Amino acid sequence: MIHSILKDRPTKLFLGIMAFFVANALIAECIGGKIFSLEKLFGMAPSGFTIFGQSGLSFNLTCGVLLWPLEFIITDIVNEYYGPKAVRRISYTAVVLITYAFIMFYAAMKIPPADFWIGSKQDSGIANMQDAFGGIFGQGMWIIIGSLTAFLVSQIIDVTVFHKIKKATGEKWIWLRATGSTLVSQLVDSFVVLFIAFKIGNGWSWQLVLAICLVNYAYKFTMAILLTPLIYLIEKWIDRYIGHETAMEMKKTAMGKGSS
Repeated sequence: MIHSILKDRPTKLFLGIMAFFVANALIAECIGGKIFSLEKLFGMAPSGFTIFGQSGLSFNLTCGVLLWPLEFIITDIVNEYYGPKAVRRISYTAVVLITYAFIMFYAAMKIPPADFWIGSKQDSGIANMQDAFGGIFGQGMWIIIGSLTAFLVSQIIDVTVFHKIKKATGEKWIWLRATGSTLVSQLVDSFVVLFIAFKIGNGWSWQLVLAICLVNYAYKFTMAILLTPLIYLIEKWIDRYIGHETAMEMKKTAMGKGSS
């Protein structure tokens, strides 16, 4: 029986998508501690614009945002072929495993280090490896809570908006349901993580929270638009991989119109 399951292409596809979804989310969380300048990445000087009275703002983003747009693309693909229950399953799985990873990071930080290891990278300019290790993996508790909450809430919203649009438009206008659901869920994601991590956790003013939220959302909005063609490319590949008839049946079932 196990061999027939593993040979089933829709099953293999779902397992592969789930593995990538979880891995991508975990990597995004791990690299999210680094802040980079989007302007400098493209060889430009920081903008220094003003929003809600907050001056000197520029596109300083966490490296995690480089990967998060892929999560919403994957969500839309799973939604299209497997339905909202499958999206919730991969989302809950990702949250549980990311939580597990952070617990292991915290445990690793608390394990007493070997004396030789602490100064083993002094030639490379790292005075204390234990402090460096903690600096990389020791994200604040409010940031972790905010990030996981925002991820879960935004995924649920993405699923809901996606299916409402699809019920209204049918099989046409893939770009509308995919991009539209992403734009709404990314706005919620941007606000929730900042509200929990920095309004509640660090006492930021509402003006600063909203200003940074708009800066982050401007990037996510742009990426959602630019990555829309990727949805079509992935769907074409899936149709070839599992077969057009199977793909159509899966889409009907995902909408509750076909056999389960």
